[in-house]
Amino acid sequence: MTPIRYELIKTCKQTGARLGIIHTPHGSFETPMFMPVGTLATVKTLSPEELKEMGAGIILSNTYHLWLRPGHDIVKEAGGLHSFMNWDRGILTDSGGFQVFSLSEFRKIEEEGVYFRNHLNGDKLFLSPEKAMEIQNALGSNIMMAFDECPPYPATYEYMKKSVERTSRWAERCLKAHARPNEQGLFGIVQGGEFEDLRRQSAQDLVSLNFPGYAVGGLSVGEPKDVMNRVLEFTTPLLPANKPRYLMGVGSPDSLIDGAIRGIDMFDCVLPTRIGRNGTVMTSEGRLVIKNAQYARDFTPLDPNCGCYTCRNYTRAYIRHLIKCDETFGIRLTSYHNVYFLIKLMEQVRQAIREDRLGDFREEFFERYGFNKPNAKNF
Repeated sequence: MTPIRYELIKTCKQTGARLGIIHTPHGSFETPMFMPVGTLATVKTLSPEELKEMGAGIILSNTYHLWLRPGHDIVKEAGGLHSFMNWDRGILTDSGGFQVFSLSEFRKIEEEGVYFRNHLNGDKLFLSPEKAMEIQNALGSNIMMAFDECPPYPATYEYMKKSVERTSRWAERCLKAHARPNEQGLFGIVQGGEFEDLRRQSAQDLVSLNFPGYAVGGLSVGEPKDVMNRVLEFTTPLLPANKPRYLMGVGSPDSLIDGAIRGIDMFDCVLPTRIGRNGTVMTSEGRLVIKNAQYARDFTPLDPNCGCYTCRNYTRAYIRHLIKCDETFGIRLTSYHNVYFLIKLMEQVRQAIREDRLGDFREEFFERYGFNKPNAKNF
């Protein structure tokens, strides 16, 4: 029996978005949901206890980075990633493919895998479907991702076609190399860029392999938002309705809502902690750059409508002071708020699905946040 199971609870009559539950060996969580990213077995500046307080049911960790430091053998010796980082809820690990293609200036793609250089010290490395499975099996995550090629954007049709075919072959090799299928669920990744026929080919190839879940990859890589939404509109219906659907690397509020409307269950992104480190926060009234001089004497919370630890206890003026002085506590406060904001946003999305009013919620939120304004700033 598969260790990952999707349970459909309700479909929104207004939008078609779905409310569900994903069951894992480390607990169950409602969807659509946002996964905080803990690249190196930690969500930057936040403790596992704080993530639980916010309601995070699952986090993402990075195969490539943990392979390099501290090494998957050390994590395995510690009892797996859950024990190593003291996190008893769900963990998803990506395949490492995206980092190989984004961090390494030198890389050579062959049928057997990818040759590249370690971004830390320049050492020559090799990552293949089999190696990605070995690392993730050692890490012990609940959800593992198949090793895929992450093509650049934009890419030609010819390049993308060859890439999709290679990703399908690699997916089959991942399934064969997966040593713990009864304990860890392996998801396939649908590629194909913005080409509908290639997305269809990729989806058909992967669905035929009967993965317990499917991701849509190759989006949020520089394409306009309308292109991403269009791709989702013709891709998610190709995926099984009885299995989880995961949109990789997406975390801006508008894309979370638009993705849910298009049938996505799971999202992840480094956005909340990354922009938090730069002094930018998400609020119910829109984007706020706390470093701006206008907040020097502003003794109100970051977001008066937010109930997070940061907003209950600290003011804009104080947080601005901390960020301007490069104090780590300031980064902790903005990161806490941003991660909390997205987790709670998805709770609101789920409630709107229950009430068959996600379309109305979208319009209200976009208006309040400022997404409907001409030249609205996204992240």
